[in-house]
Amino acid sequence: MKLLLITAVKEFEKDIKLMLKKAGVKSFSYKDVNGFKDNSEDALEANWFAANEQEMESVLFYAFVHKDKVDGLFEMVKEFNKEQETMSHIHIAVLNIEKTN
Repeated sequence: MKLLLITAVKEFEKDIKLMLKKAGVKSFSYKDVNGFKDNSEDALEANWFAANEQEMESVLFYAFVHKDKVDGLFEMVKEFNKEQETMSHIHIAVLNIEKTN
C-alpha cells in the first residue's frame, strides 16, 4: 500500500480526477488549499506579478493506493505536464506505508 499525494493549481482539478479514474483509483480525498511561492530570489523582470510573494488557489489530493497503480499515474502526470504551456504543473509524490489498520 502506498500513500499518493498530488498538488496542483485549482484549474487542474478535473484533469486530476480523470487521471485517478483512468488509473483505477476508486477512493481518494481532496481539499482546496492555498499555494504559496516566495519569488524574492527571482529577477524582477522574470516575475510577472512584480511581487515577492504569491498565493494561488490550489488543490491537494491524497489516496491510499496499491503499488500497481503508481507507475501509471506518474506517467499520466508526466505526459500532462509535458503538454502544458504554463509554468504550473501537477506535482505527484508517493510514500511507502509501513503499517495500516
